Amino acid sequence: MGLTCPHPRRLATMSSALLLAACVMTAHASPTGSQPRHWTPATLSSDQYESSPTFSADGGELYFFRADRGFGGYRLLQSECRLGQWSPPVEPAFAAPAPALESDPALDADGRRLYFVSNRGAADPDDLDIWVVERAARESAWGVPRRLPEPVNSAGSELLPRPIQGGRLLFGSSRAGGSGQGDIYIATPDREGGWRVSNVGAPVSSAANEYEAEMSRDGRVLVVVADRGDRSHLYVYDRRGEAWHERGRIAARDDVFQVGPLLSPDGRRLLFAQADRERSGELYLVDLEAGAEAAWPPDCR
Repeated sequence: MGLTCPHPRRLATMSSALLLAACVMTAHASPTGSQPRHWTPATLSSDQYESSPTFSADGGELYFFRADRGFGGYRLLQSECRLGQWSPPVEPAFAAPAPALESDPALDADGRRLYFVSNRGAADPDDLDIWVVERAARESAWGVPRRLPEPVNSAGSELLPRPIQGGRLLFGSSRAGGSGQGDIYIATPDREGGWRVSNVGAPVSSAANEYEAEMSRDGRVLVVVADRGDRSHLYVYDRRGEAWHERGRIAARDDVFQVGPLLSPDGRRLLFAQADRERSGELYLVDLEAGAEAAWPPDCR
């Protein structure tokens, strides 16, 4: 049976009433884009939940996370393109041992940094923070992960860190002072080695629960995971001038949630995760616009 609601760790800021509503109500937003199609390669698929993929620039390396059927127990995994197929996934050498929770990997443009979220060392197991691990080159071994400082991290949970233009970091957070249960933020590095963090603001951040976001390379398209009281779904925004304008909801299933968005380099295709009836969770591909890159995602052939 497919999942219908995210694990509570992912929605730790929701009230019990809102969480219940998120699991039983039906979505009403107008759909946008084509109908999603199943994408998960056979060697990556399991009876658990695969989510939040990220690829190296050469298309030969893939990181993602796998959760159990209750959408808990998050573990980072990596796979490489070998002899025309993705290799069986294994945990990267830098991963913390279970029962630590680690998810939401994201490679930067040159593949030398990988951001992810983890509760390693946290007093509260529900407190996920953003970490980064570095390597000298694509072929080099990863170093030792380090936790990003405040104000990037907070007393709340941070989710789905995505490196964007200008060395900035896009992420979701349930920190105090937001517009709702969770909001979308951008962290900008300063000259002193610190960070400035700002809320993306309305209409992206609202009184509902926005907790994951993905931005196109040119900064013109934004995909947000939001729970508006009818489960978590994917909403697309376009940047016009200095403001974001909502295009609509991805035409995915109403009866299960969607998470872990990843846009193609041209911003016209989207990979995401949702439950797949007999399986717990799989990756799906949708065209947001005509003329999308046919060679993306990397098919390892």
